Amino acid sequence: MLKAINTKILLAILAALTAIGGLLVHQNHVNEQRAADAAKARIILEQQQKATEDQKKEDAEFWKKVQADKKKHSSMNGGGSATNSVIP
Repeated sequence: MLKAINTKILLAILAALTAIGGLLVHQNHVNEQRAADAAKARIILEQQQKATEDQKKEDAEFWKKVQADKKKHSSMNGGGSATNSVIP
């Protein structure tokens, strides 16, 4: 009878250890998935930051060109507006 009780206790311990092992394996899988998701998010963030920097550069170049065109057109008009000239 004592042997049967010991066997049942050992089986209960084995079942508990198996459950704990299963939980640890699952937790490891979840952690690996979270790490992969974090790496993907980091890559996406870096791409977005680069795109933003590139867009800022393009905007700055565009505005430089606009300012240069303004100066070019105003110098072609003699520094003033052609529509304000007086007709005698």
